[in-house]
Amino acid sequence: MRYRFVLACIAGLTSLAWAQEPTTPTQFGEGKPAKISAHSSLQEIFQAKVKQEWEAIKNKDKKAYAELLADDYQGVEVDSRGERNKLQATNELAESNVVSYTLWGFKLIPLPPDGAFVIYESTIQFPPKSQVRYSRVYITELWMKRAGQWKEVHYQETHVK
Repeated sequence: MRYRFVLACIAGLTSLAWAQEPTTPTQFGEGKPAKISAHSSLQEIFQAKVKQEWEAIKNKDKKAYAELLADDYQGVEVDSRGERNKLQATNELAESNVVSYTLWGFKLIPLPPDGAFVIYESTIQFPPKSQVRYSRVYITELWMKRAGQWKEVHYQETHVK
């Protein structure tokens, strides 16, 4: 009797594990997630938003960058200069010296009804005469739907060696 109960428990747990549909982190712009899931269209939306964000940073486009950020935006970067609000973050673009970047390891965690947690890594290239030529950062972003539009509310970078 005990043996059957243990087997039934194992079978139940195994079926629950198989029912899970994890998505594998993907390379930006290179194919679909390993498993198609209900939130694959959200993944496409946020991959595009993150690319827009990095293009605005690279091109020092204050207007495009500001349109992605919520009015109550808060960001923390690896430069140890503390937290930034929307105005500070957009004004810093003039000082930006990003030559190119690579985005990868994208993962999306939907936060119903109107939120999303985005995780990815970026390798950033700076000009040849810069003190630091490359930087690799692990990034998390919180996005919320505000007045029908997705806005970035929080940004956090962590340096990766």
